[in-house]
Amino acid sequence: MFNILRNPFCLFFLCILFLPARAQKRISELTLVYDYSVIIEGGNKLEGVGNASHTVYIKGNKSRSEMTNQLFSSTSIYDANTGFGVILKELSGQKLLIRMNPDNWSEKNRMYDGVEFKNTGESKVIAGYNCIKATGQTSAGAMVTVYYTKELVPENRTYDPLFRTLAGLPLEYELTNGNVKISYRFSKMSLNPVPASKFDIPTGGYREMNYEESKKLN
Repeated sequence: MFNILRNPFCLFFLCILFLPARAQKRISELTLVYDYSVIIEGGNKLEGVGNASHTVYIKGNKSRSEMTNQLFSSTSIYDANTGFGVILKELSGQKLLIRMNPDNWSEKNRMYDGVEFKNTGESKVIAGYNCIKATGQTSAGAMVTVYYTKELVPENRTYDPLFRTLAGLPLEYELTNGNVKISYRFSKMSLNPVPASKFDIPTGGYREMNYEESKKLN
């Protein structure tokens, strides 16, 4: 009997056959944590932004983005099915809940419309994933440098307005605007199911307002 496992040519074609399935995985659930820092021109880090992290949660068409540091916290919860979202902010003891309709959400993220990423030809491995370096620019002139992997592709393309057109998952990136650079570095990641409670909107404890009212705040 012919044994394909002893035939090197058969083994080679088997590897080729299964490579695409291993090379790219579409994901519907994700928890991704970055460490981030704000650097002013000259290499000085912004004071008070210690122990800063950015956490992204994806569950189907719902997403949650948390930014926390020693000074404040800001959380965005968005439902791509309805187009509605909320922003939760905590600063100096104040807790705000800002409700946003689809038009509000589009207006808030308009600066990321039309961002096109171009691969540079550079690459590196982050957390075991092969990552490609790409660059882009927002309509406001901010430069974006990102290392992303094609091995993991979120099914939810709206979880981060900046990366709607990116052909993979960003594991490291920088935003540079003038003399300020915000750097995001991979910390940890899980592909396990995300609790549905992460996308619950608080029913108390926050001062609530709509998006138009929030724009009047200093």
